[in-house]
Amino acid sequence: MPQELLQERAQAMMAASACEPPHPDLFRLLSMDRQELGISLNLALAAHQQAVETELGHADLLILDNISTLVSSGRENDAESWNEMQGWLLNLRRQGKTVLLVHHAGRGENARGTSKREDVLDTVIQLKHPEDYEGEQGARFEVHLTKARGIHGNDALPFEAKLDVINGRDVWTCNTLRDKILDQIEVLSQGGGTVREIAEELHLSKSKVQRLQAKLRAEGRL
Repeated sequence: MPQELLQERAQAMMAASACEPPHPDLFRLLSMDRQELGISLNLALAAHQQAVETELGHADLLILDNISTLVSSGRENDAESWNEMQGWLLNLRRQGKTVLLVHHAGRGENARGTSKREDVLDTVIQLKHPEDYEGEQGARFEVHLTKARGIHGNDALPFEAKLDVINGRDVWTCNTLRDKILDQIEVLSQGGGTVREIAEELHLSKSKVQRLQAKLRAEGRL
């Protein structure tokens, strides 16, 4: 994405916020079209990793968007192809840096390529369109935590997020999907679905399905 468009989007988000950055350098954009390495940037290479680290300074968070365009290391489905990148991510963690990786989904709504990418991740967030999604609704999607270390209770519940542009400002609204998930589990359970089948269908853990089934039984719905 060109630098100009990235700046426009960032400014629209900031305009909708009640908070002001404490200093201008709090948030920085490093767009591909303005870097010396250009489109040849490959974060599987140590030299290119170092080039990014040089720009980090005292930053606490590094967002890499997206893996497919920033990492080229052999076959995407090959676990060994991720070794160099995984080592770098672990090194950044030791430095106290948080890294947010953005990746595309493949067939079956799962992350594209090798599952080894998730081994060292603390949290995996899956975005997907609701079943009743219409193209004209723009950015409207469900947010599911498919892997979460240290996130429990209501904080781990899936929710729906929607972006609206109001007077040139990007405004997000969010709603918890607890009731929708319960309704889906009720229907699938009554249809004879097993815990495993329901978990796979709804992209939930088996333990979460069992807990919600227990809630439905307590409410007399199963």
